Amino acid sequence: MLDLTEILESLDLGKISVPKAKKLLSLYSVEKIEDFAKMDMSRKLRRGIPEVIFAEKKEFSDLKKIILATTSKADSVLVSRINKSHYKKILTFSKRNKLKIQAGKNTTTILFFKKLSSTGGKVGILTAGTSDVGVAEEARLMCESMGCQCICSYDVGIAGIHRLFPIVKKMIRDEVDAIIVVAGMEGALASIISSLVDIPVIGVPSSVGYGYGEKGVAALASMLQSCTLGLSVVNIDNGIGAGAFAANVANRSVRKKSGLDNSKTS
Repeated sequence: MLDLTEILESLDLGKISVPKAKKLLSLYSVEKIEDFAKMDMSRKLRRGIPEVIFAEKKEFSDLKKIILATTSKADSVLVSRINKSHYKKILTFSKRNKLKIQAGKNTTTILFFKKLSSTGGKVGILTAGTSDVGVAEEARLMCESMGCQCICSYDVGIAGIHRLFPIVKKMIRDEVDAIIVVAGMEGALASIISSLVDIPVIGVPSSVGYGYGEKGVAALASMLQSCTLGLSVVNIDNGIGAGAFAANVANRSVRKKSGLDNSKTS
């Protein structure tokens, strides 16, 4: 298959048609790694979201190959939920191969990058308790991989609701474009935040809780049937998905403000 430069040069010289070039470019965007993985290398260009590798069930040898292949062509890749027995090995592997990384607190998710942009929007990230921090950190890493600045405050749940108001004031003052709220137990924090601000709020129910509504079920049900408007909800512990959604909202807001979004409405 032609490489990217050859495709563009052939199109410019009239050697291939636009449909043919489009087909070749779509093939180029998929990086096949032996017989076990096909990486979406153009996802960030197409959607603004980097490739994400779910590492939990992957073999360590395969994971190394995927990371090397992806980082050779992409500016960043997020590797989520690395097996705890592999985590220290991955850190050593990264250092040996001179790969830049950002890690998160209480999570085995790692962001690998060549360079990170800081031209995106602003995202606020809150957690109800310290048990929710790992999920929030996954959201932060995703947002930062998409060029967003994150304003984070953890352990501000409703059991001590007075902790919440100073950080909400700061987020409003700093004009965050979206707010992610991670909460377990009954998940009430997301509804409260949504009732206080005119900013899109993404609720993330975390698998913190016990008894009848254990493993995040009560928090998910509470957020889904919230009576406050403007609250969107992702699946239990889905910090990655929440980060991608919030960063897309924030980045589109920045483009609108700067006049860089050329989309038209009829």
